[in-house]
Amino acid sequence: MPIHFEHKPGLVVYVTAGDPSLEATRDIALAAIDAGADVIELGVPFSDPLADGPVIQRASERALARGTKLSDVLTIARDIRAAKPAAGLIIFTYLNPILRYGLARFADDAKAAGSDGVLVTDMIVEEAGEYLKEMDRVGLAPVFLAAPTSPDERLAAIASRSKGFIYAISRTGITGKQTSMTSDAAALVERIRASFAPGAERLPVAVGFGISNADHVAQVAEFADAAVIGSAIVDLIERSTAETAAAEVARFIKGLRLQEAATAR
Repeated sequence: MPIHFEHKPGLVVYVTAGDPSLEATRDIALAAIDAGADVIELGVPFSDPLADGPVIQRASERALARGTKLSDVLTIARDIRAAKPAAGLIIFTYLNPILRYGLARFADDAKAAGSDGVLVTDMIVEEAGEYLKEMDRVGLAPVFLAAPTSPDERLAAIASRSKGFIYAISRTGITGKQTSMTSDAAALVERIRASFAPGAERLPVAVGFGISNADHVAQVAEFADAAVIGSAIVDLIERSTAETAAAEVARFIKGLRLQEAATAR
C-alpha cells in the first residue's frame, strides 16, 4: 500500500499537533493540503523528543502545556480525513505515547481516524515484531526511518517491512534547518533502492531532516520521490499567530511549488 505522491517531487509536511492549538493544527493541515502537500505527518507531542531539534522540541512543549494527548491527535486526524479523503495522512510519534495508550487500541483508533500509516521515530525494525503485527492487522502502513549510518542488512529489513514510503534521513543528528543538502542523502537513497529484493514492491523514498527551501526540494527531486519539510514549517507556525498560521503555511508551500514550476520551465 504505497503512499501516492501526486507531485514530483512529493511534499510531506510535518506539523506538531496542538501547536498553537488543536483547531489551528486542523486548519494548518487542511491549508497545507490545498497548497500542494501530498502527505501530512501529524506529530504527537512528546516530553522527551530526542530526535528533534529545538524548534520541534519547543512546539512539543507548547502543545503538552495545553494538555494535548494522543487521543486529541487522533481526533484531529479524523477531522482531516473527513475533509480531505484523498490526502496522505501519517501519525508521527515516539513509542512511549503508543505504549501508554495501548498498542492494539492505538492501531484500531488510528485506522478508524483515517490514518494511512504510522511513523514511530524510535522504533527500530529489528524490534518491531508486535508493532508490525498490529499494523498489518488493521491495514496501516508502517513507515521506518533509514539513516546514512544504517548498515546494508538493516536497510534490507526496512525495505522488506515498510509500507507507504521509506523516510530517508538526509544526515546524522537531529531535526532542524540546514543551509545545503549533503551527498549522504543521495547515496542513502541509492542504497535503499538497491536493498529491495528482486521482484519486491519498490516503495517511494522521501528525504527529510533539514529541508527548508525550494532549492533543497529541487535537489531532493533529482534523486528521491518526495521531500519532508518539518522544522521550517514548525518554525513558521511559531512565528505566526493561531489566526494567521494556516495562511502563512499555505503561502510557504505555494511558494515552493511555484519555484519548482519555474525551475522546471
